Amino acid sequence: MNNTVTYQKAIKAATANLADVRLFVSKHAREHGFSIEDIADIQLAVDEACTNIIKHAYKFDDSKKLTVELEFDGDQLIIILTDHGVGFDTGSYKKPDLKKQIEKKKRGGMGVFLMRNLMDEVTYSEKNNKNILRMSKQRS
Repeated sequence: MNNTVTYQKAIKAATANLADVRLFVSKHAREHGFSIEDIADIQLAVDEACTNIIKHAYKFDDSKKLTVELEFDGDQLIIILTDHGVGFDTGSYKKPDLKKQIEKKKRGGMGVFLMRNLMDEVTYSEKNNKNILRMSKQRS
């Protein structure tokens, strides 16, 4: 028997909507028994991912939309973010030099690193002109 529960939200790709996304994610994660620490990690990972979509995939074009899907399956949360923007070249990604980032007080460039460290699994794919970012987190 499949006990998967899914919630979906489409938002305009604007940083002004990030608080809405964080609320959406935390509300459902809390309802499914995730700890405050896990929820904070999930919120930050989703926030970084959405920010990357807004900045890089859509170049701040707030007429575009992105979809946030939450799938709860037992102790696991799967988050699927979908957009129709410019794809992410995973081959060009280089892990940031944290020491240099701090020394130069450089902001940004940490999104992918944070997502990979906060979530259990992060995968990226392109299908039917859509970018699909899939992140999962096991309830602790």
